[in-house]
Amino acid sequence: MNLSERDLLYNWHPYTQHKTAAIHPAIVKGKGALLWDEHGKEFIDAIASWWVNPFGHSNTVIAEAIYQQLTTLEHVLFGGFTHDKAVLLSEKLIPLLPSNQKKLFYSDNGSTAVEVALKGAFQYYYNKGIKKTKFIAFEDAFHGDTFGAMAASGITFYSEAFQGAMLEVTRIPVPTKGKETETLAQLQALVESKDYAAFIFEPLVLGAAGMVMYAPEVLDQMIAMCRAHDVFTIADEVMTGFGKTGKTFACDYLMHQPDMMCLSKALTGGTIPMAITSFSQEIYDGFYDNDVNKALFHGHTFTANPTGCAAALASIDLLLTPEMQNHISRIHLRHLDFETKIKNHPRVKTTRVLGVIFALEIRTDSEESYYGTLRNKLYHFFIEKGIILRPVANTIYVLPPYIITDTQLQNVYETIEKALEIV
Repeated sequence: MNLSERDLLYNWHPYTQHKTAAIHPAIVKGKGALLWDEHGKEFIDAIASWWVNPFGHSNTVIAEAIYQQLTTLEHVLFGGFTHDKAVLLSEKLIPLLPSNQKKLFYSDNGSTAVEVALKGAFQYYYNKGIKKTKFIAFEDAFHGDTFGAMAASGITFYSEAFQGAMLEVTRIPVPTKGKETETLAQLQALVESKDYAAFIFEPLVLGAAGMVMYAPEVLDQMIAMCRAHDVFTIADEVMTGFGKTGKTFACDYLMHQPDMMCLSKALTGGTIPMAITSFSQEIYDGFYDNDVNKALFHGHTFTANPTGCAAALASIDLLLTPEMQNHISRIHLRHLDFETKIKNHPRVKTTRVLGVIFALEIRTDSEESYYGTLRNKLYHFFIEKGIILRPVANTIYVLPPYIITDTQLQNVYETIEKALEIV
């Protein structure tokens, strides 16, 4: 049996109905923006392996940082101890974040970063003797699969089996063009009720919803509205962070600063799972007390893993180089050129571009389900052509590694054009 066949014997894959799913290609090698399967077939990784790999596969700079760390200190518990890489990473990251972010809490992945933020907001008010147990989130948001993060997410089929067992979350429309007034009015009514601990949002781009985008100006108004009514704001930058929107963080487009930020995915350059939740001093001070019961009792075995921290340090250094910033600008301009070419195609309903993110919505006669027939047809078409893209319902998006070549990117665009002819 080959690897793909052996995989079926024991492995349960994420977001997969195995009874109807096709066999999974077995990837054995990666370099740059390319991956190869066990049969030697080449794929362009046009979504940076779920948005985590901005600097290319098998990046030698990050690999060397990991190797050096593994030969020095692979791991030490962070409960009761610290180490140089966690200190260095915090010192490097804090100046890059909004100026009100003062404390970093390490965890394992984007979902747990969100979980820590939700618990931080919830317990802050509990510590103060104030009952605020509800949250506000966008419709169609996605924040993760752990219970708190799942509750904050609005894509219902992910969470419908668990309704009644989660945090109470009120959803408001995404303030896309034309919906800003409706969204602001609903948020105003909610924050005035005094029941809500925090508003969690994906800043400017809702990734899993199909790269739905909205303007920084309306988000600024929403953050100001929350602050005026003592509702914390949580920016989930798990997808948007580390250059995806053209700036280091999507929050860099804002005038107002969130109280908390959630970071993961590209944090370690796609190498080692790690996440960070950042907090304002105000929130940290809500736990700083002689009473031990007011501490944030949350932790992970691999919290602030030194090897992950070493990878993150190397990853941030790479991101800030002029070469990498030029790559981000280059991809953005190529996306804009492709948008100009394709937006008037008869099968194209809308297009969207922000930073290295390009999204195209296909015109359909009926509403497409998230993992529906059209999506599956497109996904398998791209795989057959050697392009890794994961359409969302009738939306095709491209979010490539920053080091993708112009030739590879052109291949992706041309394959999308071909896909429009088969739908």
